[in-house]
Amino acid sequence: QRRVRGNPRTGMSSLLRAALRARTPAPQGSRMIGSFHDNIPHTPSQRLANEGSLSPSMKTSIPGPRTNQLVNDLTKSSECGAVHFMADYKKSFGNYVVDADGNRLLDVFAQIASLPLGYNHPKILEMLQDPENISLLANRPALGVLPPMDWGDDLAKVLEQAAPTGLSDVTTMACGSCANENAFKAVFIAWMTRVRNGNPPTEEDLESCMLNQAPGCPQLSILSFYGAFHGRTMGCLATTRSKPIHKLDVPHLDWPMAPFPQLWYPLDQHADRNAAEEQRCLDETRKILEEKQNSNTPIAGAIIEPIQAEGGDNGASPDFFRKLRALIKEYDAFFIVDEVQTGGGTTGKFWAHEHWELDDPPDIVSFAKKLQIGGYFSKPEMRPKEAYRIFNTWMGDPSKMLMLKVILEEYKQNHLVENAGITGQMLRDGMEVISREYPNLLGRVRGQGTFSAVSACNVATRDKLIHELRQKGVEAGGSGSYTIRLRPSMVFMPEHAAEFLDIFANVCATTEPLRASTRHNRQHTRAYPSGQC
Repeated sequence: QRRVRGNPRTGMSSLLRAALRARTPAPQGSRMIGSFHDNIPHTPSQRLANEGSLSPSMKTSIPGPRTNQLVNDLTKSSECGAVHFMADYKKSFGNYVVDADGNRLLDVFAQIASLPLGYNHPKILEMLQDPENISLLANRPALGVLPPMDWGDDLAKVLEQAAPTGLSDVTTMACGSCANENAFKAVFIAWMTRVRNGNPPTEEDLESCMLNQAPGCPQLSILSFYGAFHGRTMGCLATTRSKPIHKLDVPHLDWPMAPFPQLWYPLDQHADRNAAEEQRCLDETRKILEEKQNSNTPIAGAIIEPIQAEGGDNGASPDFFRKLRALIKEYDAFFIVDEVQTGGGTTGKFWAHEHWELDDPPDIVSFAKKLQIGGYFSKPEMRPKEAYRIFNTWMGDPSKMLMLKVILEEYKQNHLVENAGITGQMLRDGMEVISREYPNLLGRVRGQGTFSAVSACNVATRDKLIHELRQKGVEAGGSGSYTIRLRPSMVFMPEHAAEFLDIFANVCATTEPLRASTRHNRQHTRAYPSGQC
C-alpha cells in the first residue's frame, strides 16, 4: 500500500483535492473514484497483530438465521427491538465483530463508542488472567465503605494520567447516566453550601426535605441544550432533548433549555452565518440565565456535550464554548461538560473540551464508555462535606479500573490519541469525496478525530444506508434525525478507514434516496435540518 501524507497546510489528502476540483456527481449505480487504499496517511501507531484480513467476511444476510432464532428466544423474556444481531465475542478480535452466523464485520460503532482497544485485546486478556487480579474480579467491593487497599493508589494514577486540567477530585460510578445524575447532585449541594455560607443545614431544612418541600428541597435547576443527550435516569432525562422516544410518558422536572447552534457545512464556506448562529444561541442563553437568576427556580448549573453525540453529532466552535463558559460563570452557575461519549481520546485529544483552550476549566467533567468505569472529575469545592451524599453500594467497579490502567498504558505506548486525529482526518476527507460524488444522498461531513459523522437526506435513507453497510460487512450506527455516526475503537487505523470508505462508496453507488416516514420522524428524531443534502 502506498502511503502519502495530507497537505501540511490544509490537511487535505490528494484524493480529496482531486475530488473537490472535479465536483461532478456520479450517475446512480456507478463509482468514479478509485480505492481509498491508494492514499493512506502515515500514523505512529501499529496495527494490532494477528487481526486478519482488512476485508469483512459475510456468510449470510444480517440478521442471519441463527441470530433470528436467538432473538426469538430472548424476546420471550426481554424487549429486543434495538438488537442489531447476536454477537460471538469469543471469535471477535480487534476492529472486527463476529455474529452468531459467522459473519465478520468491520465495527465502526464499537459498542456505542465504548470499546477503546477493540475486541479481545491481548493486553486486556493478559490482565484478566493475572493471578494477582483474581481476588478483585471475584469480590466486587462496596467502594464507599470497604475499598481495596490499593484503591487510593489506583485513583492517584488515573488522576495523574487522565484528569482534565484543573480538576483534582474524581468520583467513580457505574455508567454515564449515574455520572451525570450525581454530578447534578454535586452541583446542587455546592450551590446550597454557598447559599448557607458554609453553615450546616437548619432544622427546618432537615424536616422539610423529608416532605419534598423547600427550603430543604430547593427549586433549583440545571440548564441543558436543544438536541442534548445526558442519560435516561430521571434527572438526566430532564436535561435530555434529543428524541421524544427517550422522554415519552415519563414525568419530568421543569428545567430550562437553551438553543444549541445549528451550523452549516463546510464550515469555512459559512463562517459568517455560523458565527451569527452561535451568537444568537449565546444571546438566548443569557436571556434564560437572566430570567432565572432572581426567580424561584434559579439555575445552579449547566451541562453541555462538546459534540452532541446521540442528538445528531452537532458541534460548535471553540469560541462558542469559551464564551458559554464565561457566561455561565458570570451568573454564578456551575459548568458541567459531559464527556461520556467524547472522552477517552477519540477526538484527537484525550478530552474533547481540550480543543476549546479554556482559561477557566469546567467545574465537573463526566466520563464513562471508553474509560470502562463511569464517574466525574471535579474541582475540590464540588466535594460534599458529609459522607453518604454522593453514594451508592458499589460506587463503580475496581475491575474496570484494572482495565482502564491497561488502556491508558496502551494509549501512551502506541500513540493512539495521535492516531485518532490522523485517521479521523482521513475518514472525513474520504466522506467528503463520497458525499460530493453522491450529493443526493449525503452532506454535512463533520467531526473531530474519529468521532466523525455524515448526514443523509432523510431518516429513511439514513437507515437504508446503515442496513446496506451491515449487509456488506460494516457495523455502523445512527444519531439524531439523519446522521450516520462513526465511533470506531482507538485501534482503528488508516487501513481500516480505507476499507470502510471503499465499502461506503460502493453502498452509496447502489442506493437511491427514500421517502421518510412521518410517524417515524416524529417519534425517533428531532427537527434538525438535513443541512446541504
